[in-house]
Amino acid sequence: MKAWISSTLVAIVVLGSATAVQAKSLSRIIAEMGLSPADFNVLSAASDAMLAGSVPRVGEESVWVNDETGSKGTIRVRDVRDNCVHLQHFIQPKGAEQSREVRTRRCRDSGGNWILTP
Repeated sequence: MKAWISSTLVAIVVLGSATAVQAKSLSRIIAEMGLSPADFNVLSAASDAMLAGSVPRVGEESVWVNDETGSKGTIRVRDVRDNCVHLQHFIQPKGAEQSREVRTRRCRDSGGNWILTP
C-alpha cells in the first residue's frame, strides 16, 4: 500500500508540475505545495474510494479533509474515456487562500485495478 501511495504521490506531483520542477526533490515539491505526506494519504484514499465499485460519472465529486493538518480538497471526475478516468484535484493546503489544481489519469488494467498513468 505504501509503495502505491508513493507512486501516486510522485505521479500527482509530476503531472501537476512544470517540467523544470522534476529536478527538485520530492520533499521539496511537497513542501512548496504546502501539503504533508499525510495529506497525500488522505487524498489518495478519497481517490480510491471514488473508483471503488462502478465506473465514476463525469461531474462526480468527492471532498477530502485532513483533520490533523487542516488541508482539504475536492476531486472531480473530468472525463471518462478509453477505459480511463481523468480526475481534477482542487487542493487547498492549510492556510492557503486559494486552491491549486492538479490533474491525474487512472486507467483500468486487465485485472480491473485503477492504475495511475501519465
